[in-house]
Amino acid sequence: MAELVCGEMESKAPRVLIGGLGFGFTLRRVLQLVPGQAAVTVAELLPVIVQWNREFLGEVNGALLDDKRVTVKQVDVYDVIKSCPARYYDAILLDVDNSPDPLVQDGNVRLYSNRGLRLVQAALARHGKIVFWSANVDDKFEKSLRKVFGHVEAIPAKSYPQAKRFTHMLYLASN
Repeated sequence: MAELVCGEMESKAPRVLIGGLGFGFTLRRVLQLVPGQAAVTVAELLPVIVQWNREFLGEVNGALLDDKRVTVKQVDVYDVIKSCPARYYDAILLDVDNSPDPLVQDGNVRLYSNRGLRLVQAALARHGKIVFWSANVDDKFEKSLRKVFGHVEAIPAKSYPQAKRFTHMLYLASN
């Protein structure tokens, strides 16, 4: 996910939003790709996930949450997107659900709705990109993305680098 949206950023001080901390692997890769002047906001709804990353995953990922570029907000990523200034984020990475359908939390449907996609589009900088992680192919979601964004790609992804087959999808969109 990180390579798709952080690999070739125009800004020398990019603003990145990660929805869903999980085990911290996405955050770790984002921090490897963005410059020292970047500002990375992580929106994680569950305090226990933040606690796990601080207490148990430091040996795996290092002290990611202590990096000066990182701000962790224990809030819904939708609320972060809804309240940010227009054209604020250079990159948004959303890994909050198994896919647009089914959802981990029912309230997340608003992220994938037409209104939610328009809010995401408004939050993206002129050359910004967003990537959605999905456990499966979702043609309906891809069509919804195409109605809002100028450029959309559905990219097959492996569970891990040595996997023999692609089992997940990454939906990349930009204005």
